[in-house]
Amino acid sequence: MMKLLILGLIGSTAAQTVIHNGPGEKDTDGYGMRNKGETHAEKQVHLSDHEIASHERFEERLAHGYPSPYEKDNVHMYSMRNFQFQLVYDVLSFSLACMMSTTVFLFLRLPSVTERYKSALIISGLVTFIAAYHYIRIFNSWVDAYSYPSQEEMTKFLEKRPLYSLTHSPRIATHAPERERYGIYGPDDKIHHHVEAGVIGPPTITGTPFNDAYRYMDWLLTVPLLLMEIVLVMNLPKEESNSKCWTLGIGSALMIVSGYQGELVVQGDLSVRWHHWALSMCFFLWVVYTLLIGLSSATNSEPDPVVKGLIQNVQLVTVISWCTYPIVYLFPMMHIGGADAVIGIQIGYCASDIISKCGVGLMIYQITITKSNNERSAKLLG
Repeated sequence: MMKLLILGLIGSTAAQTVIHNGPGEKDTDGYGMRNKGETHAEKQVHLSDHEIASHERFEERLAHGYPSPYEKDNVHMYSMRNFQFQLVYDVLSFSLACMMSTTVFLFLRLPSVTERYKSALIISGLVTFIAAYHYIRIFNSWVDAYSYPSQEEMTKFLEKRPLYSLTHSPRIATHAPERERYGIYGPDDKIHHHVEAGVIGPPTITGTPFNDAYRYMDWLLTVPLLLMEIVLVMNLPKEESNSKCWTLGIGSALMIVSGYQGELVVQGDLSVRWHHWALSMCFFLWVVYTLLIGLSSATNSEPDPVVKGLIQNVQLVTVISWCTYPIVYLFPMMHIGGADAVIGIQIGYCASDIISKCGVGLMIYQITITKSNNERSAKLLG
């Protein structure tokens, strides 16, 4: 009788201490070897704690800009400090003002050029007009993506900011160093005073994504037109001029379309961005070659050396300003990520647009007015 009792106690103890896996489960991950002595119930609690901690780390990473693995092509917004938001705000506003003022100037100066060169000047005005429209959309999208909290909202935020960890992990919520590290505050840490008048918190994400794809819709229209306006002021026969406009227009449109998909990827696996950058660069190099070398004979055939110099300048300025686009495109691949990547891309693209659209448009006007004056002088002398 005593022997049976001892055997029963041993079996019961073994059942409680040795079970690391449920019925039919195999110890495939080596858990039993690493956690000897746990009962099955203790194992379940242990695994549950790991799941909670993993979920909390997952949410923490999302809050700091890491993309969700459940959404491959998700749109992610980044928190901005006040000066970062204002910097992009001011750059977009300045770019919009440049586009609008250049458009007005070019259209008002249209009667001053001869009929032959009016098409080039009209196209220049259309380029900046289309760009101005899209900059209005980009500017409004940026403003809609962020908002500044009111004094009441800031007070409510400070008074009611217990974190999710309070309900999931009492260990973290009661451990002071980890509370400070993760910004976790319990009821005893609440701030009950009001925000001082005039104190404004940083801009907060509204939930409306910032749509920078407007730029590609703009470039799809303006880049081919930009090349056409240059061709139209050159000394080319009508048939050859039309042919160059079509080939350069289609080639530049393919350059824009091939780069669009990669522009949507700014973090994580950047191989897609690299592939589209390389494809777009093939069309880019072809356009640059055609503009500088393929049309060199037409540039050199200009009888007036002043006009010849102006056309060479507009070709060089166009190519140099365009070279900034692929460099800005590479920012995420240079380990410039998060809010810094967004700010760098916006500033870089705005600067390039101002030079290639407003600057080149004014140079086209200078060429058309010079050629028009030469024609008027020839008529008077002839």
